[in-house]
Amino acid sequence: MSGSQVVVIGAGIAGLAAAHRLLEHGARVTVLEASDRVGGKLLPGEIAGARVDFGAESMLARRPEAIALAREVGLDERLQPPATATASIWTRGALRPMPKGHVMGVPGTADALAGVLSDEGLARIEQDAELPRTEVGDDVAVGEYVAARLGREVVDRLIEPLLGGVYAGDAYRISMRSAVPQLFQVARTHTSLTEGVREIQARMAANQQTGPVFMGIEGGVGTLPLAVADSVRARGGEIVTGASVSELRREVSGGWKVVAGDRVLHADAVIVATPAPAAAGLLRAEAPEAATELDTVEYASMALVTLAYRRSDTALPAGSGFLVPPVDGRTIKASTFASQKWGWIADENPDVVVLRTSVGRYGETRILERDDADLVDVSRTDLKAATGLDATPIETRVTRWTDGLPQYPVGHHARVARIREHVTKLPGLAVCGAQYDGVGIPACIASAHAAVDQIEGDLTAVRQLTANPVQSLHGGAGE
Repeated sequence: MSGSQVVVIGAGIAGLAAAHRLLEHGARVTVLEASDRVGGKLLPGEIAGARVDFGAESMLARRPEAIALAREVGLDERLQPPATATASIWTRGALRPMPKGHVMGVPGTADALAGVLSDEGLARIEQDAELPRTEVGDDVAVGEYVAARLGREVVDRLIEPLLGGVYAGDAYRISMRSAVPQLFQVARTHTSLTEGVREIQARMAANQQTGPVFMGIEGGVGTLPLAVADSVRARGGEIVTGASVSELRREVSGGWKVVAGDRVLHADAVIVATPAPAAAGLLRAEAPEAATELDTVEYASMALVTLAYRRSDTALPAGSGFLVPPVDGRTIKASTFASQKWGWIADENPDVVVLRTSVGRYGETRILERDDADLVDVSRTDLKAATGLDATPIETRVTRWTDGLPQYPVGHHARVARIREHVTKLPGLAVCGAQYDGVGIPACIASAHAAVDQIEGDLTAVRQLTANPVQSLHGGAGE
């Protein structure tokens, strides 16, 4: 790889992580980004003078990739865990403590969900031990399987809001194998789901993982791609924004031709780190089968509503925020009490309280057709009903993420395997990003590192990720 010219298409966290690793391996790197900024779904900003995230706001700390990258680009001293890990769920007319003792909403015992489920729902969980085995085959929808074992109330009241926080998706469509691989493995080997969950919990306890599950960065995780981009440039890499790639072609020499506007680049290798629709367009000429598969990837759109209040006007419940089950018919799907969740926001802005809500799920487009003022109004209405907050915000900001979250339906793992099978037939070409191996920040970075290994001729990491995607857990509320 030393001395090779590599073009990375896309400057989200996956593309930037790929560029960073390529430079470590001695390559010459050019990153082409169609938009006017780097970072993709990670977006730092300010509201009422407070530094906040307008995109993803935390990263899984139990995986090494994101924390390691942050440290490599000089952010070690700015890494901070949440100030509180206590969250709630707004269901059946009240804010209730988020249950403990579950794996993505699936309990080891019915008692773990007491207070969130009805008596009938708790009794239905107990039937799991007597039910015959439920076959899962090569994959199954999380909601479908869990409802068959434990009843729909578990899915509708807890799993749906938890998975909705990760994918903005529908639990009855989301792949268990790809989204919650731990559960899929025990579903294949156990008759009783609750027994399998207890085994997972015992294994986790035996491993004695210490430290926070999630981590943030002082100033927002949106500062991570900026720091990676600075590191890429400092090492001699080139990052060009406003550079939409219109053509990607294999050359007779075995290299690649990349056309972006009036610029033509010739590269030894190319990593495509764009969302699925753009990746499909780029690959159509040379890898048409992969492009056809990428055309089938669906996305959910959502919006984040960030609100800043005078501290003297607000009195919020304790904790980091709350999730909202769709079955309750509310508009918002979650709220994060950002000033309570992230210590640096409160420390830097003692007179301001920042909250955010999220709206929009897969297939739910009508709410996102409303203008910004309407989204602020519906958020305030739900916040008042949930918490009693009735103050007027001093500043608001609506951030729309159109087609922001790729969906992982049943069979997603097989689709990714087919895409990679087609791409690996072309030497010097690899793909990475949120639509393959997990939507969280560590998953995107792991995908990027596997792509670098692939163009260097090592398919080990690609095969491991394709077989075992990175589970994207939920940080409590509003992720």
